[in-house]
Amino acid sequence: MIDADFQTSQFSDADMEKLKSFTVLEVLDPYNPLQQELGRRMELCTSDVNKPCRINLQTAMQFDAMLVIISGLMSSHFESSRDITKEEVDCSQFKAWNSGATFYNYLNSVKIKGLTGEITFANGQRNPANLSINLFNSVTRNYHSVGSWTEDMGLKLKPVIPSIILTQDHPHLLVVTQVEPPYVMFSCPHCTVDHERYSGFCIDLLQEISKIAKFTYTIYTVPDNNYGVYNPVTKEWNGIVRELLDRKADIAVGSMTINFARENVIDFTKPFMNLGISILFKRPEERAVRLFSFMNPLAVDIWIYILLAYILVSITIWIVARFSPHEWSNPHPCVDTGCVVQNDFTLANSFWFAIGTLMQQGSDLNPKAASTRIIGGIWWFFTLIIISSYTANLAAFLTVQRMATPIENAEDLADQSDIHYGTLADGSTMTFFRDSKIETYQKMWRYMESKKPSVFTQSYEEGVRRVLEGNYAFLCESAMLDYFVQKDCNLTQIGGILDSKGYGIATPKGSKWRDRISQAILLLQEKSIIQMLYDKWWKNSLVDGTLDPDSPTPNLKCPKKDLGSSKASALNVVNIGGVFVVLLCGLAFAILVAILEFMLKSKKMKIIKITRQLSYQ
Repeated sequence: MIDADFQTSQFSDADMEKLKSFTVLEVLDPYNPLQQELGRRMELCTSDVNKPCRINLQTAMQFDAMLVIISGLMSSHFESSRDITKEEVDCSQFKAWNSGATFYNYLNSVKIKGLTGEITFANGQRNPANLSINLFNSVTRNYHSVGSWTEDMGLKLKPVIPSIILTQDHPHLLVVTQVEPPYVMFSCPHCTVDHERYSGFCIDLLQEISKIAKFTYTIYTVPDNNYGVYNPVTKEWNGIVRELLDRKADIAVGSMTINFARENVIDFTKPFMNLGISILFKRPEERAVRLFSFMNPLAVDIWIYILLAYILVSITIWIVARFSPHEWSNPHPCVDTGCVVQNDFTLANSFWFAIGTLMQQGSDLNPKAASTRIIGGIWWFFTLIIISSYTANLAAFLTVQRMATPIENAEDLADQSDIHYGTLADGSTMTFFRDSKIETYQKMWRYMESKKPSVFTQSYEEGVRRVLEGNYAFLCESAMLDYFVQKDCNLTQIGGILDSKGYGIATPKGSKWRDRISQAILLLQEKSIIQMLYDKWWKNSLVDGTLDPDSPTPNLKCPKKDLGSSKASALNVVNIGGVFVVLLCGLAFAILVAILEFMLKSKKMKIIKITRQLSYQ
């Protein structure tokens, strides 16, 4: 069942020590967890999972042969088969087993993963084993997987093959990353040097760390363009996490979130950036300023109620003053007029008294009776509250630019269905909503899952594009949100941060590089170098992450402007122009009244003159 020709395809460490750097084609993967476990039980390997574990190829193939037999015996179809019979074995004579052909068929259908790779059979012969292509340096003991060969797929190499020129003082590491502006970007896809090929915040950070931790590196992008999410159905990881689990990379650099699930299978350094989840939304248009915007502090019904109250108070004080004897007095105190008395609160004067008080200008009329004074006091208190409220609200309406937004926070987003919302597919943000125990976030996840895959995006750029198209909110990390808001003035942040987490550099479990890189990150934070890099790529960068040199209009950084900002702005004609209109209309009306009064007075004087002439005749 197992081809013995494979026994010559495995190199020993003694053979490797004869050369400094070379390529090895191996059937056995020295980082295979099953191989490491078997090697430790056989006391052939150390407990350090970061070091390769090699066992004899013949031993591995015998182990796989036992796995095949056990898998065939434990087959549910084999155990339930009625054609299988049990017979006693006699070593002194040759006798075929009646169920041997049936058992052979079950073995021929076995498909398992062993030490020598995937094991399948065709007509009793094992299909060719997979070959792992590795680079090994005997001086630094660095071991990198750079490709593989299978019968179906043929030769498959990684996008970037690490350099074999390694030194003992500066080990060479293979770095996996994911292109995500402004963290990692392609600046020169055709260049061969990593510093020229890639750019971004994480690339600059990696360069600074390599100087402190003293290592060289080669970068390649993850094949499936994912950071890494655990699939509970297949029980497999994808993306960058898969690359680290398979020991295809030494470290992973990028906007990779530290979470519980990932920490269980890989290691993370100290976080180099702290952030949380925020809501990216299209900035609403500013409300149009109207000519009579000074009327906005009070609602229309309040203005109507004030007018009715003014009329009611004026008529009431006029009626009460007519009934009160204390409001009647001698019009000429120095002359005895007998029974002739006068009341100052005529209907016109009552309206004038009320309007003077409302405008807080006072009046030459003063109530004398207790009843009219009570009415006046109550009206003064009423006008005090109304004028104070109007003045305070007028300052807010005329000096603060306000914009109407349909949502204010995550609760508003969860309680409505008109605005669609989603996040990056197979990312840590999606995992946060999927595993959250908070009712609001569970409700949001049920909505996103019901709309899957329409509300999920494959990249941040796709999410920003959908936000700009309107009627869509994108849930993403606050650092990425700040970057997009800085680059496009049509975008804004809604609400606060929903959670707290950090970005870190990932390594395989037990890697010695985790502590070294963590120390380098702490040193860079103390020297404020990380903050300087953040300012470089978030605040001082003028163009967006597309790096399109042919773009005629690069996306310039725009100043951040919060919704409902409390910063006062100067008033202009548009804001208070209505007051001037009211003033002009009042002046015009006063002129018309004056003309009317003049005409009425002239007519009255003419009538008096005619009457006197007639009386003389």
